[in-house]
Amino acid sequence: MRTGIVLNNSKVTLAAFVALTLPLFAGLAAQTSLVLAKDSRASAPAYPLKLSANHRYLVDQNDVPFLIVGDTPQGLMSRLTEEEADSYFADRQAHGFNTMGWIDVVCAGRDFPENKDGSTVDGIHPFTGYVPGGADYTHYDLGKPNDAYFIRLDHVVTLAAKHGIFVFLDPMETVGWLSTLRNNSLTAAYGYGQYLGNRYKRFPNVGWMNGNDFVSWNDPKDDALVQAVAKGIKSVAPEQLQSVELNYETSSSFDDPTWVPLISLNGTYTYSQTYMQMLHSYNQTPVAPVYLLEAHYDLENVGHPPDYGTLPTLRREEYWTMLSGGTGQFYGNFYTWSFSPGWKYYIDTAGVAQLTIWKDFFSSLPWYELVPDQDHSVVTAGLGTYGTFQTRVSNSDFCTAAKTADGSFVVAYMPTARTITVNMAALKAPANAKWFDPARGIYTSVAGGPFANTGTRQFTPPGNNSDGDSDWILILDASR
Repeated sequence: MRTGIVLNNSKVTLAAFVALTLPLFAGLAAQTSLVLAKDSRASAPAYPLKLSANHRYLVDQNDVPFLIVGDTPQGLMSRLTEEEADSYFADRQAHGFNTMGWIDVVCAGRDFPENKDGSTVDGIHPFTGYVPGGADYTHYDLGKPNDAYFIRLDHVVTLAAKHGIFVFLDPMETVGWLSTLRNNSLTAAYGYGQYLGNRYKRFPNVGWMNGNDFVSWNDPKDDALVQAVAKGIKSVAPEQLQSVELNYETSSSFDDPTWVPLISLNGTYTYSQTYMQMLHSYNQTPVAPVYLLEAHYDLENVGHPPDYGTLPTLRREEYWTMLSGGTGQFYGNFYTWSFSPGWKYYIDTAGVAQLTIWKDFFSSLPWYELVPDQDHSVVTAGLGTYGTFQTRVSNSDFCTAAKTADGSFVVAYMPTARTITVNMAALKAPANAKWFDPARGIYTSVAGGPFANTGTRQFTPPGNNSDGDSDWILILDASR
């Protein structure tokens, strides 16, 4: 649940926050331009996406593994013109984003309180009629979609495709539109889903992310209404990927077993250390791709206890995710999820540059073959403290690790510098070792390699990283 910004335990206005942070981000933007000296774009995947043979990750139509590198422009339909959307997608493509996860089909309610009717920036309403009881957006008649509005959404999806981007659409996000579903009926919700499915099944770069802070999924009536939309889509577009976001502050899509037959992906939502809930998702059945759906956003302070989206916090979330069974993540930014005033200034933060480094790092490895070291048989000592759901991400020092099943690679992420002990027998052959600096994407070789794949060996990172922090990634490579 995105509830605003808190500094020093007191709320500040958006204008005040902008004034405080503009000088800071002028410097960060300069740093970002240095990091992104090369374009991080790759050739566009062959959409649509599908599940891999083992159902652990996504692949394109050529069976190329698809690492989810997502942004969350939820308010795009409410806030941007088509020209601005095109520019936004071009920026994200240049940074290596390949996914928009997610765009709200319609925007109103708590997350967009100033948009009283869910209209576009130029005043196009999403529906043309109302059910009895009122004439506000919560009484829109779902059986009367406005073709002009959905033509705009068609154009947005087409613009994303131009930039090689896969789009998860939220058909009726539950923060703002659950009341609209309640004021309609199961039949109307199902019919609306069929309308969307029929309209967007011709777009190969479209999938569906239902819910959003869907706290009342335990209420069978509410759950049935949201599922009715998903079932309507599935009835006419069965091959399109679907997922669901349940409750904050910690949940997995499969926590509601009645959604499992409808969805292909198990999304993880947490404001705690991501490895905890990611491993929970990874171990759920049936096997499905697991990804980080929502966590701490860049430049935002949320959670209980609250934690701010600083660069070290974002790095922890990102690397823990991939070493705990993840197939990617949706990054978030306070300004760009809602396109709040100032978003064009804050679109290219140091946090975005950092995510590009994360994407390039894992793309250089067979990330889709990594298996989490859940029993700590690979990294056997120096793990730090596992933490609880009340431990702030910024205070957690737990080391996560994973290895490929064939023993070609071991990867370990340390939020704080310390000596770790590795069981070298986990590797298939003698291995070279490198430290990776996640703040700037720099590798440092460990002298003395290749190291024998017998016994144990201790590794200690080389001081602070480029940001002056102490988090590092160890890579052991026995692939040659």
